[in-house]
Amino acid sequence: MNYDPSLDLIDLALREDLSLGDTTSDATVPADRQATATMWAKQDGVVSGMKTARAVFARIDPSITFEALVADGDRVAHGTKLAVISGNARSILAGERTALNFIQRLSGIATVTAEYVSRVAGTSAVVIDTRKTTPGMRSLEKQAVRHGGGANHRFNLGDAVLIKDNHLAAVGGNHPIRDAVLAAKQRAPHTSKVEVEVVDLAGVREALDAGADIIMLDNMSLDEMREAVTLIDHRALVEASGGITLDTLAGVAATGVDLISSGALTHSAPSLDISLDFEIASS
Repeated sequence: MNYDPSLDLIDLALREDLSLGDTTSDATVPADRQATATMWAKQDGVVSGMKTARAVFARIDPSITFEALVADGDRVAHGTKLAVISGNARSILAGERTALNFIQRLSGIATVTAEYVSRVAGTSAVVIDTRKTTPGMRSLEKQAVRHGGGANHRFNLGDAVLIKDNHLAAVGGNHPIRDAVLAAKQRAPHTSKVEVEVVDLAGVREALDAGADIIMLDNMSLDEMREAVTLIDHRALVEASGGITLDTLAGVAATGVDLISSGALTHSAPSLDISLDFEIASS
């Protein structure tokens, strides 16, 4: 059986909310009361987190029925019904906020990602995320990026070699880019790609000479990016990073870079407004 790390996260979230029980529901709602609740979108967006929301209710009460009306990755309009949840009223109430927290957060990331992806349409550039994720939620947030049409950078520090400015400062010497890339090529597993961050064209040349697989252009101007793409000439993948916004995205994509990474996909995405409304079953 495959291990699902999101279940640990769901259990943690439920313990956070229910460690002392649900005082309000226990005091006011009859223990055997049945109910139906509708989850719906209160704004346009792209859905992510349906499976997670379903899992929240299943962890609380396996008898709850969760009928998904849309799928992760679907674009929905304001007023769209996303799911119908039926079962014990206390159980649904116990899972309501945790389920909404997950699906609102993840749908917000998918929605922002979809907007970024739309801005590079017609180019060869791929929008990718970073490791700037909510602690513990990386697998779900990166999945949300995929639901929005983006792609994933490395998942963790062991996935690939990414030599950044602080690595270069630690390496030191007169040619830290060359020395770091050559050392990585020699010592890292042969299956690992070696990427290095550069800030100018001299750094691009040094990275190319050392055999870097991916060259990250950090906070370069559009003119510098175009020159770098011409200089690299398909000998390495080219990633643009640093301070890229929705307004500048199209211009960056037009320079010919292969990848555009943005931490904003995950660290700054506003949650999508999603609501859960109850209908009490007749007795």
